[in-house]
Amino acid sequence: MTLPDFQLDPRLVRRRAEQAATGYASVDTLAREISRRMGERLDYIRIEPRRILDLGCGPGPDLAAFAERYPGVPRIAVDSAAAMLAQARGDNGLLKRLLRFGKPAEPEFICADATALPLARATVSLVWSNLMLQWLHDPLPALKEMHRVLEVGGLLMFSTLGPDTLKEFRAALPPSNAEHLNRFIDMHDLGDALVGAGFSDPVMDMEMLTVTYTSLDDLFRDLRTSGSANAALSRPRGLVGKAHWAGVRANYEQLRRNGRLPATVEVVYGHAWKAAPKVMDDGRAIVRFERKAG
Repeated sequence: MTLPDFQLDPRLVRRRAEQAATGYASVDTLAREISRRMGERLDYIRIEPRRILDLGCGPGPDLAAFAERYPGVPRIAVDSAAAMLAQARGDNGLLKRLLRFGKPAEPEFICADATALPLARATVSLVWSNLMLQWLHDPLPALKEMHRVLEVGGLLMFSTLGPDTLKEFRAALPPSNAEHLNRFIDMHDLGDALVGAGFSDPVMDMEMLTVTYTSLDDLFRDLRTSGSANAALSRPRGLVGKAHWAGVRANYEQLRRNGRLPATVEVVYGHAWKAAPKVMDDGRAIVRFERKAG
């Protein structure tokens, strides 16, 4: 499942994530709030994981929360950007390791693509992915990998961005064939992709959050610092004229309220389970026999 006529540049996505690693924590307020809301949803789900995968972990802010929520449970942190993992790993010098003696074991850090996880089948109980899927123009291969590494009865919980994200900016842009903004996949299509990847009982919901800025430049700075600038293959490659940006700014300025400019973020949440398979890898049906008591 992909967006028609839209492709992301995966090498550019990774390169920008590498560049954003050191400054990401200064602009991750939204990501932290979404993580908190994901945690509230997890509170209502009964699961005692044996191994946790934080997929697209970034600089690793969720890892400590898992150590507190599930003490002693091994954690795996995966990200495609090595610089993000370096931030998540922190200082692993001898003194730091000695100071950690007796504390929860360090996570296992792996630099890998979400579509090709170097993990064995059915070795993870919980896959957690906060704001990673929007960087894949086709999430289905990654969802299939998540399904593969989950054990039967395991849970996938994720958040991503929906189509109305930055709708004000999109509306302020003049008509153009170039992609000035990334496009995002609809919640219902993501639900279909979960089923297509083999998950059962998918639950999807969505909410609109509004972030406000004093100026459009502040919004641009947040996008650049977090590595979230446009990564479409069809993005403009040359310099855009002053008249173009003057028009964008004028259009956006009409939305100012109480001295602030709004930026909408459509947050899509989802979770689903890995059920026992009904067919084998070669397509043969699985028939289970249960012995009756007595």
